[in-house]
Amino acid sequence: MLPEIDDKIINVIATSPLSSSKEIWETLKTEHQGFEISYATLKRRLNGLMSKNLVSLTGKGRGTKYIISKEFQILYPIDDESYFTKDMSDRNAKKGFNFDLITDVLKEAKLFTEEELQKLNGLQEEYTENINKLTETENRKALEHLSIDLSWKSSEIEGNTYTLLETEALLKNKETAEGKTMEEANMLLNHKEALDFLIQEKTYLKPLTVAKIENIHSLLVKNLNIDRNIRKGIVSVTGTNYKPLDNEHQIKEALQDMCEIVNKRENIFEKSLLLLVFISYIQAFGDGNKRTARIISNGVLIQNNYCPISFLTIDSVKYKKAMLVFYEQNNLSSFKRIFIDQFEYAAITYFS
Repeated sequence: MLPEIDDKIINVIATSPLSSSKEIWETLKTEHQGFEISYATLKRRLNGLMSKNLVSLTGKGRGTKYIISKEFQILYPIDDESYFTKDMSDRNAKKGFNFDLITDVLKEAKLFTEEELQKLNGLQEEYTENINKLTETENRKALEHLSIDLSWKSSEIEGNTYTLLETEALLKNKETAEGKTMEEANMLLNHKEALDFLIQEKTYLKPLTVAKIENIHSLLVKNLNIDRNIRKGIVSVTGTNYKPLDNEHQIKEALQDMCEIVNKRENIFEKSLLLLVFISYIQAFGDGNKRTARIISNGVLIQNNYCPISFLTIDSVKYKKAMLVFYEQNNLSSFKRIFIDQFEYAAITYFS
């Protein structure tokens, strides 16, 4: 969550858009008796809010005015722990799919702050330096290690009961675990197959298309009694009142819009994050949406020579809560923290 001072500043700008810094300062002094802030401090806080992409400038010189940015809706910090202390009916959640989110809000929105990009780019540089020191065999083993962890964690998030050690035995030696179902084994094997495919087919996601998303989904649900291709019926999401699209043509259109936005983006971190949340948000398939999102998001990283993410250290409940915040509030802040933390873990753990 933002500091109290920033909350007050944002509230003034939201209620009185196109205010100058002097006008914001005067309003703060008038409306918040006893709240002391110097004009120099206000300017510093405004610059900080702009660096977080929460506030934007319009005009020049003395005509400069402040407004809430388009990115504010999706980036404003939300404390997901506090959020979920409220009953579902009290969360003021968006209950339907937001068409404007892809075609308008996210069209040119900057998803990461300058500070966040500096951190991510630094980690990517460290990863690149590390893999350049590895032999081909060492690099392949490190990637295999990460692939096993990712296959396990992605499946565990979906309720798979295989342990990490059992997953390693299955994926390396095809040893199924005693007392586990064949469906659980197939889920894990499918993850590894999809990852191996994206590692081998180095340009498959360039450009990204709806057909390619469907193909990766098909690999992930093979032998799992899950329908392939875009769903034609209604699907519900556990733990929320959010209702995804139920029209096949609208679902396909949303996927196409998402592909267009992702293909136009130059920043690889933004591409990966958008896919991670939007494939899940659109819920194009009857099942396997989040699995597909995690694998394709990683595919974009891998095929652009970026460090992939295993999600190994994220708590499954925390992951699901961050996703629900996006469903209900169209807000990326919780999920973005997960993305950055997990990228950091992967970059400094697997290839050093």
